[in-house]
Amino acid sequence: MAALTAAVRAFSRDPVVVQAVRSTAAATIAYAVALWLTGQSAPLTAPLTALLVVQVTLFSTLTTGIRRVNAVIAGVLIASGFSLLVGLSWWSLALIILASLIVGHLVRVSEFVPEVAISAMLVLGVTRVADTAWDRVLETLIGATVGLLFNVVFVPPVWVSTAGESIADLARRMRRLLLAIGAELTTPTPVATAVARLDEARRLDNDIAEVDTALRQAEDSLKFNPRVREGLLNRVVLRTGLDTLEICAVVLRVLARTMTDLAKERGDEPLFPPRTGRALEELLTEVADALVGFADLVTAQVSANAEAAEARLATGLETAAEARARAAALMFDGVVNRPRHWQLHGALLTEIDRILAELDPDHRAGRLMEELDRTAREEYGKLPAPEAARRWLAARRRARHRARHRTGH
Repeated sequence: MAALTAAVRAFSRDPVVVQAVRSTAAATIAYAVALWLTGQSAPLTAPLTALLVVQVTLFSTLTTGIRRVNAVIAGVLIASGFSLLVGLSWWSLALIILASLIVGHLVRVSEFVPEVAISAMLVLGVTRVADTAWDRVLETLIGATVGLLFNVVFVPPVWVSTAGESIADLARRMRRLLLAIGAELTTPTPVATAVARLDEARRLDNDIAEVDTALRQAEDSLKFNPRVREGLLNRVVLRTGLDTLEICAVVLRVLARTMTDLAKERGDEPLFPPRTGRALEELLTEVADALVGFADLVTAQVSANAEAAEARLATGLETAAEARARAAALMFDGVVNRPRHWQLHGALLTEIDRILAELDPDHRAGRLMEELDRTAREEYGKLPAPEAARRWLAARRRARHRARHRTGH
């Protein structure tokens, strides 16, 4: 029973499942309303329009709904005109498609130009269902109205938690890669293994693209949503968090490139002497844990656990800084004795420093405030960030100072 409940909960949080259920419900309601208002035996244009209008977020429904309605109405009118003049044949179908695409650009429906042609073909296929063009236009308006009202009355879910899970999963994948690299520092590492790690780091770009898609959906779900307070703050917190992880992923790819070059230089020798390798492995472990801690902070900042997450991240970064100092001292001694690869050693430390700097809470607070100001100016004119956001950042700074005071830093 518990497994069934968990499965139902997982499906209810899947945007694809939610969109399928909502679209089905809206299309069915539009069909029933059209049956009642038009008297047609099968007003299929109404559910078709509702299906096209209903979106996964209220913002996308409101911003794209009008263009979709224009596209559908244009296609309906084109199909109606052709159905009165000619029948359905290969040459009339070609003319309908060409005319629909041209009209789509003329009526400025943007990305929905193909839907003009699609609507025209679908309506032409059911031309016997409605006797006049006005019947089909009325059905289209009914479907569009039902679709818009459906998302207004039944507000779509807020997808912040889904985006947060995607960000956390990305951080965990980066952590696993860093741990794998660290585990190979004290043994001879074949070049093929190092190249495989580099390829894995490159694949993070695909993961980031998937997270970006989930985040865009979450951002849209926060806009115009009456159930959301401080939507701007939540959007900026998640967006800047992903931006930071994207920078870290780029640096991680460069780090993997450095390790590949070092593996080529070392040949059958271990990448580092035992003490240095263990110190670097400890450092990479701390950096990996800090990445996960940063993701926890980003996702916790839209909940009540932000202060604890920020304190944990600050402690983790301090531990990483100490591990970095120990590893750097051992690497310096090794370079003195074997100066051949000092460039690669220096590059490795520089890349680790860049990741730690990006994860620093003070650095993040500054970027967050800049992004809040920029976004507020874009959305609300030349206004500073909302006062609530400023109070939120001030509370975060006070929490960091208290945490450092308790730890003696």
